[in-house]
Amino acid sequence: MQFRFPMLLMAAFLALLSNLASAEIKTMLFEYPEGETTCEAFVAYDDAVKGPRPGVLIVHQWMGITDHEREIAKKLAGMGYFAFCADIYGKGVRPADASEAGKLAGQFRGGDRGAYRRRLVAALGELRGSFMESVDPTRVAAIGYCFGGTGVLELARVNADVAGVASFHGGLSRGAGATETEILPKVLVMHGDADPYVPAAEADALKEELRTAKADWEFISYSGAVHSFTDRNADSDGARYNAKADARSWERLSDFLGELFKR
Repeated sequence: MQFRFPMLLMAAFLALLSNLASAEIKTMLFEYPEGETTCEAFVAYDDAVKGPRPGVLIVHQWMGITDHEREIAKKLAGMGYFAFCADIYGKGVRPADASEAGKLAGQFRGGDRGAYRRRLVAALGELRGSFMESVDPTRVAAIGYCFGGTGVLELARVNADVAGVASFHGGLSRGAGATETEILPKVLVMHGDADPYVPAAEADALKEELRTAKADWEFISYSGAVHSFTDRNADSDGARYNAKADARSWERLSDFLGELFKR
């Protein structure tokens, strides 16, 4: 008997090592069309997970798909999700600096946002339709950062076929073309309380919009956090990484996705 307990521990340890060895995060670039534009997504998934799993659409910040989005996709893949980074700008279209990013993002974020929503819906359709062996089409969510946070709120506003959306330090204003009076997807908003780019009136207007639309929503403000608080490369007065807000918001996202998909 004195040797049995250590042997059981060793067996469990070896089984864990075996599972870890068999798990491998696969990544790929995936081209898809939206109108006349070819877009290029970044996809990540755990090759050890068999069969359809929940899918998560990731919408990038104003610089396009960067290491930030790729790392988020790989983290989600490691949690058992199929991650698809939407390409809003189109293949090879990447701003060289903040000035170019502002102009490019403005083409989608301004006006009625119809072009933005078409790109978002196209990416959502590819996540569902092009990976049918890996993605459960009934369990899909969308998350977005900054510019992308604005985008996922637009998906909720037009009742895109997603279980829920999560916005990290996104713009909160409503696009003129979003006409739904009831919001069906669950909404999670994670906001820097000291974000200088999102006026308090904009946050208040979103809350009132969600109340009026009878949405299932949660709005979290992180004290001391400014814009881009999840981006480790953000280092300016108005947009800066905040480790505490990053960790807390990721934990809340994990719980939110678990709630959506009952995992």
